[in-house]
Amino acid sequence: MAYRIVLDPGHGGQDFGATYNGRNEKDDNLTLALAVGQILENNGIEVLFTRTEDVYDTPFEKATMGNNSNADFFISFHRNALPTPNTGTGVETLVFDDSGIKAEMARNINSELAELGFLNRGVIERPNLVVLKRTKMPALLIETGFINNDNDNEKFDSEFGDIAAAIANGILQTLDMGTLPQVPYYRVQVGSFDNMDSANALSSRLNNAGYPAYIVEMNDTYKVMVGSFSTLEEAVTLENALREDGFATFITT
Repeated sequence: MAYRIVLDPGHGGQDFGATYNGRNEKDDNLTLALAVGQILENNGIEVLFTRTEDVYDTPFEKATMGNNSNADFFISFHRNALPTPNTGTGVETLVFDDSGIKAEMARNINSELAELGFLNRGVIERPNLVVLKRTKMPALLIETGFINNDNDNEKFDSEFGDIAAAIANGILQTLDMGTLPQVPYYRVQVGSFDNMDSANALSSRLNNAGYPAYIVEMNDTYKVMVGSFSTLEEAVTLENALREDGFATFITT
């Protein structure tokens, strides 16, 4: 059976989602959804997105997009937050009710992410969320770590490819489509800075040019990355496009 899945990068445009030290949830949601979508497409799943750029649609509009697509699943990407920074940690997946294949998929995704060292906060019923309530197909919402937790952010950045693969694995397992082989992930680095402001400026410039950028903090250095690919060929294609647009790049794993 050929599956069709709608991936929804939460928030977007004027809706930043949760923010922390210059980091916007809407950006993390988009980069992760695009990376997971690429892996699923490489494994025979038809993937549709509610957005591939920094634009805003209401949750009801997103649910309507899903319903109009006749998809088999609707998966929304988010990151969590609590009022006090560094008090919440881990991953959780939200569902309308804890039953059926959506709950099974949610547990599989959580388990895969927990294998990477995330705290598994479980599957949580949230019947009042529009993207879970108004979608006609099985729907779930993944909270991939806390955006206002420094450790979760470090893991999100430094293990980005593994996180995307873990989520894809949870989906594929649920659909009895096997699991992914352990492969390196290639990323295109566009800049490296000693301060977050400079990294944010380049990241914004890249996003405005249509490249979903994200920032990786490593040893007090802020590295601006674009993409996460399972093949070197895909990374090279992106690198060439970036260079044609005037960006200095190199490929890293």
